[in-house]
Amino acid sequence: QVQPVESGGGLVQAGESLRLTCTASRFTFDGRAMGWFRQVTGKEREGISCTTSSGGRTFYADSVKSRFTASRDNANKMVDLKMNSLKPEDTAMYYCAPCVSVATIIVPASDFHSWGQGTQVTVSS
Repeated sequence: QVQPVESGGGLVQAGESLRLTCTASRFTFDGRAMGWFRQVTGKEREGISCTTSSGGRTFYADSVKSRFTASRDNANKMVDLKMNSLKPEDTAMYYCAPCVSVATIIVPASDFHSWGQGTQVTVSS
């Protein structure tokens, strides 16, 4: 199973924007809700968005709601995360993975274990 590949991270100042992109294999992507997760070293992974397989609906964690927008391109098996109004507390490694959501509670799909390398986002104050 090929791991997802995340890209687009970087170092920005508070208030600026970034767009992250993830490409995944059809085994990981097709017919599955896809989400973004982030993790700070020493802390638990946080689910921040989960987009339905059709792309028709996205659920967001309260911490990013109204600032982040997720989308997916099913033809190219890609998911994007547009991050606006970035804050220092958004600093983390960001990953994409199949997801399950119940309102604002977003977790990785239980059968997914092939995490990618992630992409680092650092927001300076």
